[in-house]
Amino acid sequence: MNAILKTFLSMSVSGGLLILALLLGKRFWKDRLSRQWQYYIWLIVILRLLLPFGPEVNLLGKTYQAVEQAITQDAPLLQQLVPNIPEDVLAPAAGVEQNRRTVNSSSENLTGAHPLQEIGALLKEHIWLIWLAAALGLLIRKITIYQGFLRYIRAGLNPVSDMEILDRLSITAEQAGVQKPIELCVNPLVSSPLLTGLFHPCIVLPSVDIPEKDFQHIVLHELTHYKRRDILYKWLVQAVVCLHWFNPLVHLMSWEIIKACEFSCDEAVLTKLGTGSAQEYGKTLLDAMAAVGRYKENLGTVTLSENKQLLKERLGAIMNFKRKSIGMRLLTGALTLCVMFGAAYVGVYPAAANQTASRPPVSGKKHPAQVGTGTHSGMYSLMAERYYEAGTLPLFQMVFLRLDEEAQSKWLNRIYADQNIMFMGAAVTVLDDDCASILNLAETVYEDGDIAFFSNLAAHMSEETLEAWLDRAIEDGSWGFQSVLFNALDLGGEFDARREKQEKEWEAIQKAEYRAVGITMDGKNYYYQGKLVNIFLDIRPNKSFYTLDMNPKGTVNVKVIRNEEDEITSAAYMTDAEVMELLGDLYGDEDGSSVEIIPVDLKTVAAGETIFLGEYTLSYGDEIWYDILAETGDRMQVFFAKDEQKSPVYWSVNNLRQTGEPLECASDFTVRPPAKPGTYRLYLRAPDGALGNVKGSISILFTGES
Repeated sequence: MNAILKTFLSMSVSGGLLILALLLGKRFWKDRLSRQWQYYIWLIVILRLLLPFGPEVNLLGKTYQAVEQAITQDAPLLQQLVPNIPEDVLAPAAGVEQNRRTVNSSSENLTGAHPLQEIGALLKEHIWLIWLAAALGLLIRKITIYQGFLRYIRAGLNPVSDMEILDRLSITAEQAGVQKPIELCVNPLVSSPLLTGLFHPCIVLPSVDIPEKDFQHIVLHELTHYKRRDILYKWLVQAVVCLHWFNPLVHLMSWEIIKACEFSCDEAVLTKLGTGSAQEYGKTLLDAMAAVGRYKENLGTVTLSENKQLLKERLGAIMNFKRKSIGMRLLTGALTLCVMFGAAYVGVYPAAANQTASRPPVSGKKHPAQVGTGTHSGMYSLMAERYYEAGTLPLFQMVFLRLDEEAQSKWLNRIYADQNIMFMGAAVTVLDDDCASILNLAETVYEDGDIAFFSNLAAHMSEETLEAWLDRAIEDGSWGFQSVLFNALDLGGEFDARREKQEKEWEAIQKAEYRAVGITMDGKNYYYQGKLVNIFLDIRPNKSFYTLDMNPKGTVNVKVIRNEEDEITSAAYMTDAEVMELLGDLYGDEDGSSVEIIPVDLKTVAAGETIFLGEYTLSYGDEIWYDILAETGDRMQVFFAKDEQKSPVYWSVNNLRQTGEPLECASDFTVRPPAKPGTYRLYLRAPDGALGNVKGSISILFTGES
């Protein structure tokens, strides 16, 4: 194998070890360390994957030396146990050079190499060109897709010319510290606000009809992406993914960086806005998330909302946002140094090669590669067992090649039962495409619905076999397997078109089912019996999929009821207990925090009357949100007090009706000094005149702090 590819493979192994270390550490620092640190720490891993640096003594060097010594020590013992062992099995695999071989000993000329062996040797020497061609092909494909996406965006792009809106953009840009002019455009085709362009940045909005507060949050979020050069970061990650296309851990790292990007941007925005704006910022995020689904944003953009599945985690992070203490900052610095030293210590192949270059190979006559038969088969099986139990992937792959077909098939089934995808990838690499072992296992994997392992096997199937599998997956309606097979056939665009068409058909069917039980849809708004829905919940019986929509302007909460066959039987209003449980699950956290929702529904409050709403024990760090509307009346006050005298009052909102607007008490507070922890009584008062039809809620996030 060419030395270039050896070095690069060692870089991929080193980077993979760092990725595993950071993923394991995530459970420890997920909610403790800065989200921005969790985003930028991946740059060290990226450098490890791109640059062949490392000290003379490093982990890969020691591993290489230990493997060679183990094989050398095994040689005399195995020679005694089984006579005439082919010594090419025992020779050290410098840099793990074993690849698929074609064996045809009957036609080999003992005086010279067989022509097929000469071709194989030539391919082995230049296999790095295959890797490079695949990497370049992937990169070109990503660039082409991005260019097509930009053409799609520009087709419906309209620059914003309203001076008032542009002035608001300028003020927010100054607040974000962005000096370069930023273009603002509208495109109704996009599903959420996004930022495109590195040298000519442009913020694209679905509409300019956005409340001023939401506009500030959205623009500040996108400007923060621009100031941090997140688009450049994303393209750097994509370049690494293309170079290490064979390493599943690198693809996993790419997904983690995409998630970390949004969390860190949220944290940066809240640092500028202050913790008191967390609720309003969270509502902006909810509104943006509600529109996601019309199309898939491209990797070359940064959006306000990347994925609906991250909604709960992002909202939780926003609500629990706090500035990190000095102690946590010191810990962050120490962890950064540990990751840097770890990246250097893992090392790369050249350093290992220098340590072992002086060692002579095991002496003896070289034999042609042989398929394990007779006594050799038993020896190979013992070696495979030993290397598998030890987790020595390169040596297992080298011995697996020499097993007979029956033994190889048994090993594939065992590896699959153990769910060891790394050993599966190594094993099927040395097998012929469409061999019986691969096809038989594919049947089992497909029936089990294991898409990850099937994807591994599909890489070693012929085009004809892939097409047959695709016909089967289409007939079965299995979208996950269809995605794998379309990509294996390089027909990803056709799959996206089929998926989009199917989703439109599903949407039409879904609307018809909802309409049958009194639910209608107008854009992203849900109506039940003519009333705008606040919380809309539709959970499948097996809980594999659900629809959750939250519209602050809605007045009713509705749930869809399905039977065990997933058929909609009816719709019903959600009880207050169900709403509280849902929001508690959404906003609660594993650290002991919980949410209590106090519903407010009063037909009338007499002039000067004070309504007692309950008694609550508050601690430092607890969050309080008011969201109450009165249909009639000129002034409304909501507050906490220590006793019946109601003086002094705490966390009070005392609002007057504004001309042409409803009377509303909407605000948020954090329990902090000079107020002290303790038990408080919650009240609603009508200071000037009677109030009519008072509705809404008061939410308290109990953080569990002292």
